[in-house]
Amino acid sequence: MKHLWEVDPEIFRAIYNETKRQHSNVELIASENFVEMLVLEAQGSVLTNKYAEGYPGARWYGGCEYVDVVEELAIERAKELFGAEHANVQPHSGAQANMAIFYAMLAIGDKILAMNLAHGGHLTHGHRHNFSGKYFEVIPYGVSRDNERLDYNEIMDLARKHSPKMIIVGASAYPRIIDFKAIREIADKTGAFVLVDMAHIAGLIATGLHPDPVPYAEFVTTTTHKTLRGPRAGMILCQKRFAKKVDAAIFPGIQGGPLMHVIAAKAVAFKQAMQPEFKDYQKKVVNNAKYLASELAKRGYRIVSGGTDNHLLLVDLAPRNITGKDAAEALDRARITVNKNLIPFDLKPPTVTSGIRLGSPSITSRGMGTDEVIKICSFIDRVLTSLGNEKIVETVKKEVEELTEQFPLYESIRKEMKKRID
Repeated sequence: MKHLWEVDPEIFRAIYNETKRQHSNVELIASENFVEMLVLEAQGSVLTNKYAEGYPGARWYGGCEYVDVVEELAIERAKELFGAEHANVQPHSGAQANMAIFYAMLAIGDKILAMNLAHGGHLTHGHRHNFSGKYFEVIPYGVSRDNERLDYNEIMDLARKHSPKMIIVGASAYPRIIDFKAIREIADKTGAFVLVDMAHIAGLIATGLHPDPVPYAEFVTTTTHKTLRGPRAGMILCQKRFAKKVDAAIFPGIQGGPLMHVIAAKAVAFKQAMQPEFKDYQKKVVNNAKYLASELAKRGYRIVSGGTDNHLLLVDLAPRNITGKDAAEALDRARITVNKNLIPFDLKPPTVTSGIRLGSPSITSRGMGTDEVIKICSFIDRVLTSLGNEKIVETVKKEVEELTEQFPLYESIRKEMKKRID
């Protein structure tokens, strides 16, 4: 049998280099995480070979008896994990999960109420260059200038004024608890249905560390990575009365054959999320994020909304006259991976920004705790207070590498690949 390192060394080396990068960097991108080996094993299986258009028991192709078992397990585990009446585990991504709800429930031109991207929302919630913004009338809501938290009174006023057909709740950069019950009450008073995109906080919700949207929303979408620590993919939960519409929206509506190897990896991740240690892990995720916020605040950084309730935080760098772009690039050279991010009411464009977004899932997955968070905050501060000083960057880079060596990532894979490279 020929191996990848023999027949396609360029791709093999790129994979190896990425494996090394993940091991050697402090990963603080809030939307990323490191999956367990069990998830990698399932996703790298022969299930990738099987076409399975349709749903379990109703496929277009033959030979689906075993992939039916996989998908049924994924569905049942998802329903149990989140207490949902129906689950569709076929969406290839969170974006396609959201698109399916639009496809199933809205007509082109319908009004939707959604969080402003500049305040922490998501592209698929109405950005003008996204399908959601191109084909639907979007009324944005945001956070208050006073406390940088969601203003539910404003949401109510907007809903009463515009009578949207759908209210979308959820964010990609909002560090506070979301009150789903309040949104449900607004929707009931204005005749809207509710879509909750819980992509970032799904792991916290699964373990009871964030309020559950399922009792309050007709539809709940999510990615299966981020805090849920599964493969990069999507999922839809909904009330049983909408099951046929949702399933038809995915197939044949916007997708063809599902990725059965990815669905298997989702099923594995859902089972792992049901274990008692997963709740312990999520508690550490939240605690590490709170420490990131408090330690940076001690060093004089302004934390948007004053802190965090979940796995992420936003750092406002405008008071230090540093752009998010410059900060992210400098930190990346020091092997600390973050992303530039708009802050609420940002005066800089999205390509530059005034802030950076930090998240704790990946470092927590490696076993890092508060002692390591304190070191990481020191690294960040030293780079940002000496912006442009590459000697400081190189010094911090070496210290980061020393830290990551204490928390090895995918060590057996790296060692095996290194043998082939050498």
